Amino acid sequence: MRESRRMWMELLKSFVELKGVKIRAFHGVMPQERQVGHMFTLDVRVGYPLASAANSDDVADTLNYAELYQLVVDEMAVPSCLIEHVAWRIAQSIHSHFPAATSADISIAKCSPPMCGVMDSASVSLSFKFS
Repeated sequence: MRESRRMWMELLKSFVELKGVKIRAFHGVMPQERQVGHMFTLDVRVGYPLASAANSDDVADTLNYAELYQLVVDEMAVPSCLIEHVAWRIAQSIHSHFPAATSADISIAKCSPPMCGVMDSASVSLSFKFS
């Protein structure tokens, strides 16, 4: 008869992610960018302790990604000159709305930026550690 072994696991890292979020917004240094607007693509990755949710199967134990999405939409609706500033605001909002969050990686790409040259986008990526 085979002896049963006790399985032990430790969750090393866990994240909630939104990938390829497409939003029309009015960010840019040039006045016409804030009037006409651009399409932006965002990737947001939030470090969050998900061991309880993985074990319980209860939405109350996780970071609700629908709420995270709405937070991103709300911050993108506030015009800024720099997308760096938008990413900073999104991180601040994540930290205040989800106190258990441990980190955030935010990438914002401006699709078809108004420059001489052919490219898909110009982007910034910022990584934050919350304490």
